[in-house]
Amino acid sequence: MRNRTGFFWPFAGFGKGVKAMLDIYKTVDGQIARLDAVEDGCWVNLVCPSEEELNRVSSGLGVEPTFLRAALDEEETSRIDSEDGQTLIIVDTPAMEQDETGRVYSTLPLGIIVTGKHIITVCLKETSVVRDLQDGLVRDVRTQQRTRFILNILLLVAKRYLQYLKQIDKTYNHMERQLYKSQRNKELIQLLDLEKSLVYFNTSLKANEVTLEKILRGRIVTLYEEDHDLLEDVLIEVRQAIEMAQIYSSIISGMMDAFASVISNNLNVTMKVLSSLTILLAIPNIIFGFYGMNVMGLPLDHFWWFPLLVTGVVVAIAALILKKKDLF
Repeated sequence: MRNRTGFFWPFAGFGKGVKAMLDIYKTVDGQIARLDAVEDGCWVNLVCPSEEELNRVSSGLGVEPTFLRAALDEEETSRIDSEDGQTLIIVDTPAMEQDETGRVYSTLPLGIIVTGKHIITVCLKETSVVRDLQDGLVRDVRTQQRTRFILNILLLVAKRYLQYLKQIDKTYNHMERQLYKSQRNKELIQLLDLEKSLVYFNTSLKANEVTLEKILRGRIVTLYEEDHDLLEDVLIEVRQAIEMAQIYSSIISGMMDAFASVISNNLNVTMKVLSSLTILLAIPNIIFGFYGMNVMGLPLDHFWWFPLLVTGVVVAIAALILKKKDLF
C-alpha cells in the first residue's frame, strides 16, 4: 500500500487493530486526527512494540534501529543524540499506577525521534502525556511543526510531574494526620514508598533539565524565536518541579525521623508503666500466698475480705497510673 506521498508503507493500516501498539496521527484543520497510513508531517506512536514492529518502522521510515530500541530500556537516562540527520531525545516521564496499597509513582523513559518528515515516539507503556495528545486535550499542537511539537511534549511532561507532586503532597498530609492518631506500620510503609518515588522524580527531573539545556543551545535541534520562549517555560516548570520534589522529600524524611523518635519514646514510657504494674500486681500475689499457707498469727486472718481489700487497693493504684500516663 502507498500513502498519499507515494511512499510505500509496509504496515499501513496496521495501527487500526492494535491501538496500544502503533498509532499514526496528524494535525488536520487544527485537530489531531488518526491516519491509516504514513504521511509527511505525521506522528507515529509506538507503545511496547515487538521486534517485528521495530523492524518495520525502521525500514519503512528509515529510522536508526538503535534509536527505536533506546527508550525500551527501563534504566535509560534522559539524553539527546543526533546521527545521519535524525535526532533522538529521551526524557523521563512520570507514571502512576494503582495497587492494593494505593498510588505508586515511578518514571520511565520516553523516546522522541525526529526525522526529516516524521516524529516517532517510543515507550514501554502508555503514558498520560501521550494520551492527552492523542485525545486532543492540548491546544495549538501541530505535528507538521516538529520542533514545537517536541517542546509541547516536554512541557506536558513537566506539568505532569507538578501534578503528581501535588498529589503526593495531599497523600502525605492525609497520612500525617493518620499517624498522629495511631502509629501503624501501614502509613509508615506508604511514607517510605512516597519517599522512594520522590527520589526517582528528583533524579529524573535533574536529568531532564540537563537535556533541556542542551536543546536550548540550539546545536542539535533548530530553534526559532518563539521556540525559545516555549523552551524557557519548560525549563521553568522543570526547575519548579525539582524544587518541589526536594522540599517534599526533606519534609517526609524529617517527619519519618520524628515519628521514629516518638515511637521509641512511647515504647520507653510503655515499658516503664508495665514494669510498675508488674511490681504492684506482685503485692496481692504475695499476700494471697501467705494467707493460703497454714501459717498462724497472721494479722486479720479471721477476715476473709482482707486479701480482697488489698487487691482492690492495688488495682485502683494501677488504674490511676494508667490514667495519668494516658494509657487507660
